Amino acid sequence: MSTLAGTLGIKPSRRSYTSKVFIYALLIAWSCTTILPLIWVLLNSFKSSEEILTNAFGLPEAYRFINYVKLNEYGNINMMKGFLNSLIISGSVVLGVAFVAGLASFVLSRFQFVGKQLFHVLFVVCMLLPQFAVIIPNFIIIKELGLNGTYLSVILPQIAGNLSFAIIMMTGFMSSLPAELEEAAVVDGASIMKIYYRIIIPLCIPIFSTVSIMIFLWSYNELLMPLVYLPIRDMQPISVLLSLVSNAYGTDYGAMMAAIAISILPLLVLYMISQETVIKGLTAGAVKG
Repeated sequence: MSTLAGTLGIKPSRRSYTSKVFIYALLIAWSCTTILPLIWVLLNSFKSSEEILTNAFGLPEAYRFINYVKLNEYGNINMMKGFLNSLIISGSVVLGVAFVAGLASFVLSRFQFVGKQLFHVLFVVCMLLPQFAVIIPNFIIIKELGLNGTYLSVILPQIAGNLSFAIIMMTGFMSSLPAELEEAAVVDGASIMKIYYRIIIPLCIPIFSTVSIMIFLWSYNELLMPLVYLPIRDMQPISVLLSLVSNAYGTDYGAMMAAIAISILPLLVLYMISQETVIKGLTAGAVKG
């Protein structure tokens, strides 16, 4: 737009320039509030507890990796095992939500039936229901099913808790897809499931990716459910082990910073790889056409 304006000899207005400066300043300020805490945690992970208390916001006197080594010196805390547990739990939750929410969204966006609007209302109500309100009923159900102390005791409640969000997002996206493609497939003799797997899923890859990434992040950071439903130490995810670090080391803030730095590294890598996919999935279904 600016190139076209320059070609036509049109100068940008002062108001437009001022608004652009304001927007960039706001984005820079927001970036600082996000990036600076990460840098602060990383720098403090190389300091001792005494140095953190006396010089929390300065550079470390020497870059020592003793805090990272310390995390592996204690037999009751296995960070690598925690990473593996987090990947198993979060990955299973993502697969379960994508499978169930995809089918449900396809039905809600493409079929007309009695009670359809009621389902939409129920999904919104479920999103407003706090997790603490169902923690005890879920625990009783899990215990009665004999799943207490297994990965399923954490995976199944997280799948159920994230379905409402995923279905609402996917339904909005699928509703924006043109129906002519499905009509042509029906004329060619394609079944409903074939239409879903051959047409709908390829077109909905952006929203599937967006929902999967967001649910993975939420599941990765989940603390309450693994802490209540998964008492076995070897099966606990990284989020629980972080709380154990603070309890085990007391005031050893250096070890706590190192544990936090290790735990957020996969999230940063995942975000940097998938940020464009997330934005595309969130905006692609915003305008119906």
